[in-house]
Amino acid sequence: MKTLLCSTDFSAGANHAVQYGYNLARHINANVVLCNAFIVPSEVPQAGMVVWPADDYDKILKDDEKELNDLKKRLEHSNTEGFKPAIELVNEIGSAIEVIVNTLAEKKADMVVTGTHHQGVDFLLLGNHTKHLIDNVNAPLLLVPPHVHIKTPQKIAFATDFKFPERDLELIYSLIPMAKLLKAEIYITHVYNEKNHKDNFKVWISQFLAELSAKADYPFIFSKVIKSAHSVTGFEKLCAEGEMDMLVMVHRPHGFFENLFKGSHTQKMAERICIPLLVFPS
Repeated sequence: MKTLLCSTDFSAGANHAVQYGYNLARHINANVVLCNAFIVPSEVPQAGMVVWPADDYDKILKDDEKELNDLKKRLEHSNTEGFKPAIELVNEIGSAIEVIVNTLAEKKADMVVTGTHHQGVDFLLLGNHTKHLIDNVNAPLLLVPPHVHIKTPQKIAFATDFKFPERDLELIYSLIPMAKLLKAEIYITHVYNEKNHKDNFKVWISQFLAELSAKADYPFIFSKVIKSAHSVTGFEKLCAEGEMDMLVMVHRPHGFFENLFKGSHTQKMAERICIPLLVFPS
């Protein structure tokens, strides 16, 4: 990965996600695009009859530009050794999703990093906002909880139901270069319901892992099986136990990810997840 696009609205949670993304960029030798979107109130349905003078747009954009520059300086001052990512600023009028998608294409970024919120109205907005990002961003999307400790991930769980093993292999191969730079272990993680698997399932997993490790030439790939009747419960347990530093999932419409994160499960998982969630597009 050469470029991470870090999105912020200058809230504490968003800036924390930016700091996490910047720290990740330092360890994988990537540069950073620091991105902010200013939504014009008259273009937001909930804004009602609010109309802002055009002159105010320039002032707000200038204020946001200053915020971006201040955040850039804080990031640069926090980096006292090692690789120093170049930071480019993007400050545009438009919805966050529109600006992120356009900037992603223009800057040819390899990953989008954004924060999450867990309470009240912020959470209700997050559910819809996050769903739109997952559906529309054609790049890996890293969702960072507001209180996660900023550190280098050492244990990465790649969640799979093994319904698409060939595609899973492709994505794991694409994850390995980052894992190598981080010196991180990858755990191929599956929630295991004994009722739905044949007796030779564990043997198949061992063969899958052996083939993966041999072809990838990366010895730090392991399997982790969680016995649970429900996927949501299994992954909640994985995140709550604190064994992993990052959870990786693949978004497939009407598939494993969709089933895990739809309806009330979305809220339940988002409230409890305490590690960064990296979402690969299908």
